[in-house]
Amino acid sequence: MASVLLFIVLFFLAFMVFMIACQWKIFTKAGKPGWACLIPIYSGIVMLEIVRKPTWWIFLLLIPFVNIFFAIIALNELSKSFGKSSGFTVGLIFLPFVFYPMLAFGDSKYIYSQTEEISEIGMTQA
Repeated sequence: MASVLLFIVLFFLAFMVFMIACQWKIFTKAGKPGWACLIPIYSGIVMLEIVRKPTWWIFLLLIPFVNIFFAIIALNELSKSFGKSSGFTVGLIFLPFVFYPMLAFGDSKYIYSQTEEISEIGMTQA
């Protein structure tokens, strides 16, 4: 019985380390520091910066039941920010252990760049 429990705990720890590595890689692909995924509230703020949503959304992500709606929107924007479709968002929601590694270690590129943001607000580069 103890060996089964030890196996479950070790499997869970290995899974968590793998998912942290995936999120670290996603953050670095987006030009953010990878270590930010280790700090709970700050990682949410960085994720909101990656998907170009206002940072005050972090408060909406802390409200029960409301957070589900805004987390789905944020995941959809994460898919779009790497050039993926809404179908990929469904995968991120229901099979995160498959789709996060695909996003992190696959050939997808972060497409929201600073030059796009500058052109959206009407400023041109010299």
